[in-house]
Amino acid sequence: MEPLPHGIVEVRETHGGDLEMRVKAGAHTLIADEPREAGGNDFGPGPYDLLLAALGTCTAMTLRLYARRKNLKLSDVRVRLSHERVHAQDANGEPMAALERITRQIHLEGDLSEAEQARLLEIADRCPVHRTLSGTIRIETTRMDA
Repeated sequence: MEPLPHGIVEVRETHGGDLEMRVKAGAHTLIADEPREAGGNDFGPGPYDLLLAALGTCTAMTLRLYARRKNLKLSDVRVRLSHERVHAQDANGEPMAALERITRQIHLEGDLSEAEQARLLEIADRCPVHRTLSGTIRIETTRMDA
């Protein structure tokens, strides 16, 4: 299987399960699926799991790079994320559109001062995936020829 160029991801049905998909990124391949309760076979992470994984890995990598550049004694980083839809209400208590909420918890280990830990948490918001998800996203869809 020929690798894809960097920055290109292709998703294709495996035809092995109703919702099972093969995800190809560069030379890497993984399987994505939905849990059984959502109609899948749970052969791999679901779409929101992959989205959270993108944010989590970017956050941890950004923190590691910053700590290395600033010679901080960060020995380990752990990022735990969850996603939920929150139904907002207006000032009169009337239901409004659902809002998407991602909760990100960051655990930092190492000989770090309170100020260094606080700075690392600020830096987490600067990871490129965080900035993408927090900004205005425009998705343009076109038909792909074989």
